[in-house]
Amino acid sequence: MAKGKYRDWLEPDKLLLLQAWARDGLTDEQIAKNMGIGRDTLYSWKKKYPDISDALKKGKTVVDIQVENALLKRALGYEYVEYSEECSEDGIKKKKTVKHVIPDTTAQIFWLKNRRPDLWRDKRDLEMSGNINNPFEGVSTA
Repeated sequence: MAKGKYRDWLEPDKLLLLQAWARDGLTDEQIAKNMGIGRDTLYSWKKKYPDISDALKKGKTVVDIQVENALLKRALGYEYVEYSEECSEDGIKKKKTVKHVIPDTTAQIFWLKNRRPDLWRDKRDLEMSGNINNPFEGVSTA
């Protein structure tokens, strides 16, 4: 590996390329491979050179927002228009149909567990009181 190779990746066009790879969903390991370096070197460069770190963050942020929007859309349900063509004696007619996608309960659960864990997580922290050594203490037998 040539010493000083990081300088190439601080150029505006290379930073844009890093951002695009991150936006396309590549992992840090895949990005490092594309750059011709090891994953640990990429981590080191991200710490030393804020421009590299920022480019990767920008790319990932765009995709994260798109996925969040798609998840919310799926959770709430949505409508879309589907166009089709029908042949008849009068010629070809275009038909417009409004389709409905019902809300997805799995997407709703996932959203709520992550956005409102205080209310929706599966595990609840319950505080118990009493004597462990004598669980029947205070229980009436009459």
